[in-house]
Amino acid sequence: MASVVAQCHYIFGLRTGVINNICYFDEQTVIFPCGNNCVRYNIDQRWQRFIPGTEKSQGMQALAISANRRYLAVSERGEKGTITVYDLQHEQSRKRKVLSGGEVPVLEFVSMAFSPDSKYLIGQAGAPDWTLFYWMWEKQKVMASVKTTGSTNPINQVSFNPQDNTQICVSGNGVFKLFRYAEGALKQSNFLKLESHNFLSHTWMSEERVIAGTETGRLLVFESGDLRWEMSVTTKPATQEADRQLERRKPEVKSEGAAPARMPRITAITSYSKGFACSAGPGTVCLFEKTEEKDNYRKTREIRIPADPCSNEPSHAEQQEMVTLCISPSEETLVTSTDRGQLYSITLSSAEMSKGEQAHFEFLSHSFHSNIITGLSICIRKPLIATCSLDHSVRIWNFETNVLELHKEFQEEAFSVALHPSGLFILVGFSDKLRLMNLLIDDVRTFKEFTVRGCRECVFSHGGHMFAAVNGNLIHIYSSTTFDNLLNLKGHNGKVRAIVWSTDDSRLVSCGMDGAVYEWNTLNSKRESESVLKSCSYTGVTISPDAKTIFAVGTDCTLKEIQDCQILREVAADDVAYTTIAMSRSGRVLFAGTSIGTVRAIKYPLSTQKDWIEYQAHSGAVTKMVITFDDQYLLTVSEDCCLLIWKIIDKEGRGLKRDKDITYAEEILITKSDLEEKNQIMMELKTRVEELKMENEYQLRLKDMNYNEKIKDLSEKFVQEIESLKTKNQVLKTEKEKQEMSHLEVTREVVEKHSREQQDFESTSNQKLMLEYEKYQELQLKSQLMQEGYERQLQAMEDSKGRALEELTLFYEAKLQEKMLMLGQVREGYRVGTGGGRMGLGCTLEELTLFYEAKRQEKMLMLGQVREGYRVGTGGGRMGLGCTLEELTLFYEAKRQEKMLMLGQCQDESRQQMREFEESKKQMEEDGDREIQDIRIKYERKLRVEKEINLRLKGETGVMRKKFSSLQKDIDDRNVEIEKLRVEQQKLRGVIKSLEKDILGLKKEIQERDETIQDKEKRIYDLKKKNQELEKFKFVLDYKIKELKKQIEPRENDIKEMKEQIQEMEGELDQVHKRNTQLELNITELKLKLKATDKEMHKETQRVRDVEALVRRFKTDLHNCVGFIQEPKRLKDSIRELYDHYVQQSDVVDIVGVDADIQREYSRQREHLERNVASLKRKLAKDTEVHRTENVKIMKENVSLIKEINDLRRELRLVRTQVHDNKSQSGISKKKLSSSDLTALTSVEGRGLVARLNFEEEAERIIQLQRVEIQRLKMQMQGQSHSLIPPSSSTKLPVLTT
Repeated sequence: MASVVAQCHYIFGLRTGVINNICYFDEQTVIFPCGNNCVRYNIDQRWQRFIPGTEKSQGMQALAISANRRYLAVSERGEKGTITVYDLQHEQSRKRKVLSGGEVPVLEFVSMAFSPDSKYLIGQAGAPDWTLFYWMWEKQKVMASVKTTGSTNPINQVSFNPQDNTQICVSGNGVFKLFRYAEGALKQSNFLKLESHNFLSHTWMSEERVIAGTETGRLLVFESGDLRWEMSVTTKPATQEADRQLERRKPEVKSEGAAPARMPRITAITSYSKGFACSAGPGTVCLFEKTEEKDNYRKTREIRIPADPCSNEPSHAEQQEMVTLCISPSEETLVTSTDRGQLYSITLSSAEMSKGEQAHFEFLSHSFHSNIITGLSICIRKPLIATCSLDHSVRIWNFETNVLELHKEFQEEAFSVALHPSGLFILVGFSDKLRLMNLLIDDVRTFKEFTVRGCRECVFSHGGHMFAAVNGNLIHIYSSTTFDNLLNLKGHNGKVRAIVWSTDDSRLVSCGMDGAVYEWNTLNSKRESESVLKSCSYTGVTISPDAKTIFAVGTDCTLKEIQDCQILREVAADDVAYTTIAMSRSGRVLFAGTSIGTVRAIKYPLSTQKDWIEYQAHSGAVTKMVITFDDQYLLTVSEDCCLLIWKIIDKEGRGLKRDKDITYAEEILITKSDLEEKNQIMMELKTRVEELKMENEYQLRLKDMNYNEKIKDLSEKFVQEIESLKTKNQVLKTEKEKQEMSHLEVTREVVEKHSREQQDFESTSNQKLMLEYEKYQELQLKSQLMQEGYERQLQAMEDSKGRALEELTLFYEAKLQEKMLMLGQVREGYRVGTGGGRMGLGCTLEELTLFYEAKRQEKMLMLGQVREGYRVGTGGGRMGLGCTLEELTLFYEAKRQEKMLMLGQCQDESRQQMREFEESKKQMEEDGDREIQDIRIKYERKLRVEKEINLRLKGETGVMRKKFSSLQKDIDDRNVEIEKLRVEQQKLRGVIKSLEKDILGLKKEIQERDETIQDKEKRIYDLKKKNQELEKFKFVLDYKIKELKKQIEPRENDIKEMKEQIQEMEGELDQVHKRNTQLELNITELKLKLKATDKEMHKETQRVRDVEALVRRFKTDLHNCVGFIQEPKRLKDSIRELYDHYVQQSDVVDIVGVDADIQREYSRQREHLERNVASLKRKLAKDTEVHRTENVKIMKENVSLIKEINDLRRELRLVRTQVHDNKSQSGISKKKLSSSDLTALTSVEGRGLVARLNFEEEAERIIQLQRVEIQRLKMQMQGQSHSLIPPSSSTKLPVLTT
């Protein structure tokens, strides 16, 4: 990878088209998108931190910050729309989670919002589905999703209820819906038909209230999802009835055909504690505050964007539309972003305080470009960056202080810009002309224009003595000092896209859309090397520091290294087109900008592998890229209107080593008129300051006098108050002592009473508790005894019941045994009887009789108890004695059946007895259970009664304890009150002591002030004396000033005369200077002619050399052609090739015609100019001669007039002396003359005196007229001298018409 890397340092600009594109992180830091980054900008310290966007992102769509201001969500468009959540508390703003629509295809998310607890996030997907997603973002889990609108009604904003995580508001074109998250789904909770409104923004005012702004300037207030009232942003709140009337009138207006005025769009709205702020049309924000009546809102303030003084149309800035409004966490500052990429702010306190005045926004940081930046340039002597844009502006930035130094807007679009290496001049290519301008202290002024239309590229040479400008496929090279067109470089067939100078300015490299890269010699305009690849349209070129290698990029997505007219290697760019390229001065690394806005640092020498580092920089194609001359910074601009400053460092984070430290110049340009104006303003301000100082001193003196009078009054008041306070203090002391005594007695009584009551209560409560405890013990013993007795009875009953059951069981078991024995005997007898029957078949009757007799005896023994059976048996025996074998068989079968019946009866009897036994047993058990249940119920009742008594006693004890605790609390409260009273008493004592100290201090102050008053009175008396003396001095000085004024008048007259002489001499000096300038102009014209002739001579010699070379080549080709003289066909072909190669008839005719026309026109223009110059010289000579004669004539007239004036002055003096002598003589001879003679004499002398006085007045009037005439003649002479100045060489002569 590259050993040199770039790090984002600073960025100027704002990315438009992003929803909610500015938000506060804390009170001093805001976050906004710029390029393909999010910027954390500290307003006070002006530093920036960067959050880079994701790779292969097609652009950011929206931002959202959590309520706790810890997390930032960024929505980005791509192959699949994503939302990235960043942790802002991490120093590098670590990426936490990336959210997407899951299986739902989402291209973009147009709006987002965090929940109040920052655990959930909602995102509104864009067209065509318009799906709203509800995430638990930390687990990347989609909790629910719902389609919010149709494809024709786009959504503009979504938001959470600030008090409820489950309620969401969605607004858009004809859409205002509230959703609630419940049971794993988002369900709509309101159903309003608002198709006529296009909601652009909304905000939550409370848990139930939402205010929404529409495209027509209406504010709609919803509560619990229902429309409550609406108002216009431009007028006061209207009632519902008025709104209905307005709605009724709308169809009438439309039917009449009147065009309604365009209402302001409410594109942004935000709430704060006092109310809300919303946009109200272009350049306007309105503040609304809540009123006490019916929860309405009234407009309290209107804030506007100010006009831009640097623009040619200042009102354009006022037409910007607000995109986002944001209020700081402390609600001190309001920040807004506009659709032209500008950031403004205002402090709300200043906006509220400026009542009666229009409040205006200020730039949050600087003014940014609002359209594609087309030009970028830097200089050597200053840390300045110049940019130009299609927004008609040129801006000058400082990359050391990161501020905007200067900017100005023009009427035409600016395509290219170049800074002079000194940083004092700038060259800007406009659509109509190329202008060279001065960078003044506060302005950019044009002083030279060049007729180069649509100049897309212009560059100063490193020395600054030349600059190159591109005009289509031509490159013009001009001199920066004489502004002459030195060279015109022709050769490109397509438009030239980039040019670059070599380090020594001897060569110029250019590339164009025709696929050509040319290296030009700037001394003789020759093409040194070339590389043409018509399949590629080049967009950028740079040259290595040693000027041996050229690097070019173009539309074929490769970086080419060109040396000696050959492409050494090509490096592919992974299907991304490079747009511009720059190489560091050290030659270690190349930087390339791409069409997707990224910047790549490519290690040099180039390798075939992808050895680069790619940085996320801009959101549009990089248009220009420059590296500073000290290799410290990389500058990039793009179509996204942003200027990005990169710090170039090595892998260890250190800056690159400089060859030498650069000290930047601090000089600036300023015009003489501006400097004089500023100096004049400074002088006026200084005089104003002096006046204010004098006025302030006078006001201070007046205030001192007023304060002294007030001090006297206050001191008297304080003395009186001190005396009254002393008396009050004494009274309060006595009252305090009385109250202390009474309080002590009361507290003592209360304590004693409380202690007695406490002891009595304790004793009684203890006795009651003991009694209750004894009762409880007795009851507990009784309950234990009863329980033991019942347990014994139960045990005895159980034992008796068990014994009875055993006896019954034994009894019936014995009976069963008997029955079983009997049954067995019967069965045995039956078997024996049947066996004997079988036996008797083969015996005699007697033997049978004996056998049955024996058997009868045995039966009698066995069945003695059963008499009926015995009788039947004996009867049967008898019967059998005289019967046959069959009868015997039948007999014994009947006997067997009888025995079986008897057995069944016995079994029935046993079962009946068992049933009776079970029934009796059951009845006995039921009787026992019933008795046990009765006993249990009885004793449970007793136990319940005892428990109730016990609980009642416990409640009484609890009440007693509560009373005891309340009494204890009362005692504690009383103790606390006593302690408080003691503390207050101590405080009062301390206050009394402090008051006594204050009284002593005030007494001392009064004494000191009395002393100071006495001193000041003495001082006033002394000052009054001094004032009287000063008034005497003033009278004397006034008299002296009058005398001095009388002496000054003649001196002023002398000064005036001297000034007139000086002015005359200055006029002569100006004439001499004019002659010198005329001679210098003649010299420069001759030099220019000489230079032109030299150029023509060089061109002619070069042309001769070219013709000679052409002739030599033609001779060699002709000699080769002569070799085919024996082969006519080949000779004909070779001759034709010669003709085609050397002769192109149309070009020859055109060139010859054009050259002849140019030569004739040039000679004709030259002759015309020479004739004009000769005629002007003759006219100048005549005018100078006429002027000289007129000057001589005027001088003679002046001499004669001066002589006349001197004669008149002498006559005036003589007349004055005669008048004085006559007055003295008339005074001497007055006594001698009679009254008649005296009257006659006086009448005659009076007439003579009047005549002399009239003569003096006439002489003065004539002198004044002469002076006026002299001044007029001087002015006329100056005008004629100005009119005789020859025209400068820079003025253009009119075109000759033939």
